[in-house]
Amino acid sequence: MIELPRQLVAEAVLRALQEDLGAQGDVTSMAVIPEEQTAAAVIVARTDGVLAGIPVFKEVFSRVGARVRLGMADGDHVRKGRQVARAGGGLRAILAAERTALNFLGRLSGVATRAAAYVEALEGTGVIVRDTRKTTPGLRALEKYAVAVGGAEPHRMGLFQGIFLKDNHVAAAGGVAAAVTRAREARPDLEVLVEVETPEQAEEAVAAGAHEVLLDNMSPEQLKECVARVGGRAKLEASGGITLENVREVAGTGVDSVSSGDITHGAPWLDFSLEVLPDLPLPKED
Repeated sequence: MIELPRQLVAEAVLRALQEDLGAQGDVTSMAVIPEEQTAAAVIVARTDGVLAGIPVFKEVFSRVGARVRLGMADGDHVRKGRQVARAGGGLRAILAAERTALNFLGRLSGVATRAAAYVEALEGTGVIVRDTRKTTPGLRALEKYAVAVGGAEPHRMGLFQGIFLKDNHVAAAGGVAAAVTRAREARPDLEVLVEVETPEQAEEAVAAGAHEVLLDNMSPEQLKECVARVGGRAKLEASGGITLENVREVAGTGVDSVSSGDITHGAPWLDFSLEVLPDLPLPKED
């Protein structure tokens, strides 16, 4: 599983709290709740899924001066009605953190749950499940962390990570072979991945020295032809139009991996609620 650097988490949380609280803060709670009033609250799952985002969730409450005691951890399978954590401290602080903390937890748990569904769909095939760069701007590292929590491979963190020749690069270079050759000459220290649209282009890419070929929006028959033409000389990734409904069929064509933007942009949020319970003792922080 990839790590979540504390500085990255802190920056994401500060941006999100500023978005919700602005310069004035939670004016509603300040108007109706005494500053000294304390409380405890439980965070409860309202849907089933895979939990992800606990470090971010905790950071939100910490930033407003509340404390959290956990009942579950990232990667745990949560059931509807299960208590995930307890929060305690000033009631104003708990309510100020509530929506931001639940937004992070719901979004990241949704991505982890979606990733886990893809992994389960390919169980026993040996084919790797990958995500894409179709992520929420500013939250890529968090969402890719959630992908890893769900058991899939967080792939291509950014354009800085390696050579990835897409259709526009190929067109600008004058063809697949020309693009691969130019990339290898410019950066011999990096592996070259190239996106192709036909089995002929796949064979051309490998002949030019591509290390990995992304087979974009191909039918199962075309994917099988690519596997036969390449013959193990390069890794093959199927992408484009991959869903939970067709991913196992795609994996059965012999490719090494499948990637789907649906893991992130198609993931429904998990629903969590925060319930303040006046008689609940304040929790000790983990």
